Amino acid sequence: MILKTKRVQNTKSPQAIAGQQQETNVAFFLRRAYKDNLQVLVINDFKFTFNDETAQIDHLIIYPYGFILIESKSIKGHVKVNKQEEWTRSYNKKWQGMASPIKQVELQQALLKEMLRAHKSQMLSKLLGFKQQGFNMRCWDHLCAISSDAVIDRKTIPATISDKLVKSEFLVEKLNNIMKIKNKFMRLVNFADTRPDFSQTELESIASFLLEQNIEKSIEKNIEKNIEKSVEKSIKSQRKVSSTTETISPSIRISDPQQIQVPAAVYQSTTQQAKLESSQHAQSTQTINSELRCKHCGESTNYSPMHGKFGYYVKCNICTKNTPMKQACSKCQSKNTKVQKRRDTYTLNCQECGCGQQVI
Repeated sequence: MILKTKRVQNTKSPQAIAGQQQETNVAFFLRRAYKDNLQVLVINDFKFTFNDETAQIDHLIIYPYGFILIESKSIKGHVKVNKQEEWTRSYNKKWQGMASPIKQVELQQALLKEMLRAHKSQMLSKLLGFKQQGFNMRCWDHLCAISSDAVIDRKTIPATISDKLVKSEFLVEKLNNIMKIKNKFMRLVNFADTRPDFSQTELESIASFLLEQNIEKSIEKNIEKNIEKSVEKSIKSQRKVSSTTETISPSIRISDPQQIQVPAAVYQSTTQQAKLESSQHAQSTQTINSELRCKHCGESTNYSPMHGKFGYYVKCNICTKNTPMKQACSKCQSKNTKVQKRRDTYTLNCQECGCGQQVI
């Protein structure tokens, strides 16, 4: 079952376009194979934050015995991996090094496992009613799915790496060999299969928890909250204007609207007030005040803004130590932020959700 599809982004660089196309191709094969399978849950393009760290998993599979993480890589030409597990690829007839996608997905897996362990009581039941189950004994696997037109030199690639490297069209076959999902009767017959399994309820709980952690989901929730606040403020503003006009001539009956004459001065005053409140609200939705504190002593006001080799920071006048202005976005928790200065104002701009947060 596909729980989350691949979100197509507007990219311009050839590398980004090729990478997105490869992720889309892998998502296609996963959808074809598992869209009607209630025991295989697929989350494409899963981005989450835990313990001040952010990870983005191209494809995450949850099945009764564990998890499989898939890193998609668009690789044209030849691929080589030496004994030290260092990767190289040919591009335009030139060889160049590249980061190991296996190491990359291993880091993602470690952070995911850490997050699930911290919230295991929310998803897993207790064994025999008293011992809390965990995620340590579950199956954890990761793969790298590369372009179908890549040429893999498997003779020189270490066996541990070659086993995790698969072309897109062979991915489903590889996944089925890893998962080896059997019905309950077959498990009772096959005594060699001792893997602990999740119940269907636990599978659904894990999936719901992960979808709630997805950063895109949190952004959507913040947008909905901002819209609700905007509507509430607009209604309150209209009520203020209405109450003002009603108190101008209390002797006039509301049932006869032709007799109501609002003085021009009062009308202009209430109109200007409504425009001012609307303008202030528009500014508040674009810029959010973010309280900056000294990370050493917690001071929030007595510091001086500075600029150095690594960007903008503040020097605390209490403990004389430095704290960078660049922080994670308070809305979407993304660390892809940038500090800009305009006169005496410092603003933290998020490259993910686009919000601006006034630091000083």
